[in-house]
Amino acid sequence: MQRVTLSRFLIEQQREGGHLPPQLRLLIEVVARACKAISYTINKGELGGVLGSLGQENVQGEVQKKLDVIANDLLLEANEWGGNLAALASEEMEAIHPIPNRYPKGEYLLVYDPIDGSSNIDVNLSVGTIFSVLKAPEEASGREVTEADFLQAGRHQVAAGYAIYGPQTTLVLTFGKGVFGFTLDREVGSWVLTQSNITIPADYREFAVNMSNHRHWAPEVQRYIQDCMAGKDGPRGEDFNMRWTGSMVADIQRILTRGGIFLYPWDAREPGRAGKLRLMYEANPLGMIIEQAGGAATDGTVRILDIEPVGLHQRVAVVMGCREEVEKATGYFRAAQ
Repeated sequence: MQRVTLSRFLIEQQREGGHLPPQLRLLIEVVARACKAISYTINKGELGGVLGSLGQENVQGEVQKKLDVIANDLLLEANEWGGNLAALASEEMEAIHPIPNRYPKGEYLLVYDPIDGSSNIDVNLSVGTIFSVLKAPEEASGREVTEADFLQAGRHQVAAGYAIYGPQTTLVLTFGKGVFGFTLDREVGSWVLTQSNITIPADYREFAVNMSNHRHWAPEVQRYIQDCMAGKDGPRGEDFNMRWTGSMVADIQRILTRGGIFLYPWDAREPGRAGKLRLMYEANPLGMIIEQAGGAATDGTVRILDIEPVGLHQRVAVVMGCREEVEKATGYFRAAQ
């Protein structure tokens, strides 16, 4: 069987149906090369000086890991000169980063979380990179791009993807026409297509949630999880497994592979905040991937991709995964209203 590289796959997608414009194809290749560089950097571990924290906080108020900054710089440098972007935004940066005038300005906006689950890196567990691509508004072509240009609902994404750095390095992509997985062949340095038209299995009973926050959740979330944990003797009549990695990308990868549901709900510790996860950097791109794989993604009541963002670093509650299970979970929310 002939191996299909990412470059060949993208060229074929560009030729077939015309839903992948040339500039978007080139942008995805640039991002994929940056993810490859991040993978090699992570693989060095202590030998590469990437472990530990910097002792400073990012715009999210979180202590930055060395790898957060290294990965952010790799993505920034790779995309600054390519001529495919008008601007980019990172979870690690407070403001957007317009492409300098000395480089050609492209027509796309890139939004990314350079390292998801960075606390896992010091203990040698999986981490990932998440990214989303939006079309820059036409009126932005003749002026400086602003933050407001990025504030588009997730349904307007033209592409989304993530790389997961685990036992294998995997790249998962969607352009709104299915979900595809690529594995990094380190010996030749290329991404190879290993999964086509990924669909979430519907018959696996598993939930991913941080149980240590149970006491802070809304009563309907507590009831849903309690009913799952009651197993065959409870109202669901089925046994469930629980998984939690501390890396959303790893949990979503598992759901794409064998089904289940991921939850990061609102909790009462910060009642004025809608949730912990970032709408633009995490929920929107992973929500698009989940939906394209036949699943569903909501904040508990509203479809994630229909939420109109009001800020670059806006947070949101998340319930996503197998459509059947998400519908059951959100039924608890509706019953409480």
